[in-house]
Amino acid sequence: MSNTEIHINLMPDDSEIIPYNSAGIPIYIRSGWLSMYAGMRSLCHWHEDLEFIRIHKGNMCYWINGKNLLLKEGDCLAINSRRMHYGYAFQQQDCDFTCIILHPDLLPEHHQLRNQLIKPLLQNAGFEYLHCSTENSNTDKIRKYLDMITEMEKEHAEAYELQIAGVMGLLLGELIRHPDISSVTSPKEKEPDAIIHQNMISYIYRNYPEKIGLSDISNAGNVCRNKCCQIFKKYTQQSPIEFLNRYRLEVSRNLLSSKKTSILEIAQHCGFNHSSYYSKLFYRTYHCTPTEYRNHSQN
Repeated sequence: MSNTEIHINLMPDDSEIIPYNSAGIPIYIRSGWLSMYAGMRSLCHWHEDLEFIRIHKGNMCYWINGKNLLLKEGDCLAINSRRMHYGYAFQQQDCDFTCIILHPDLLPEHHQLRNQLIKPLLQNAGFEYLHCSTENSNTDKIRKYLDMITEMEKEHAEAYELQIAGVMGLLLGELIRHPDISSVTSPKEKEPDAIIHQNMISYIYRNYPEKIGLSDISNAGNVCRNKCCQIFKKYTQQSPIEFLNRYRLEVSRNLLSSKKTSILEIAQHCGFNHSSYYSKLFYRTYHCTPTEYRNHSQN
């Protein structure tokens, strides 16, 4: 993975647009350190794709739909489609990991297979994630397949995407047969606070350029300001305004790669009324000024 930090772009339904490795082929594979993310944490997001995390060195905390996990060295994590999630540092320690994101459309289209096997897996409300710890021998094959996919992408041989699609079929077969998934008989109800949290985050994603405050965010979740702050603290360890500003900064970094837009215009587009405050917040988060970041990204 390059030293370029991670950005998040969104679909109209507020799900993340995945920057696939090759245009038109829904495969995203990146390896690197958690310190590549500002504050060693990613933004809370969701997408249609299945996501897999493979820990190489260190530990990482992971939040999925209101549940916190500790991923240890050697562990893997499978996250089902459309589940809100993000990773963050364990005790402010760095972590070397690989992120693999694969869309179900990568598999060859077959109506019966899709309806009988793939759709039930993706729509299984009881399958939010599968934590594949090193102590669990039932997940050895899942770790093996993830390592195979990573190696195929690294070698980049001709038609490696087709090879990855084949391994993805084996991977999904393991998930479908896994006892922690196949034994689920009834869906788990989503926490009410998690639904409120998702609604408030969606509001921020849609309205970040506007002048919005704590009352606007809490109204989007139909809760009081105090409850709004409690929910954000519970799920993101941030205040609503901290989350809002962090997302605005992420958007601004994408815009800084273009010479056509001035830094003042970028600040205003992202909801910052004063460029001085924007520059101060940017420096505090990324340890460089917007101008320095622009020059670095263009070079």
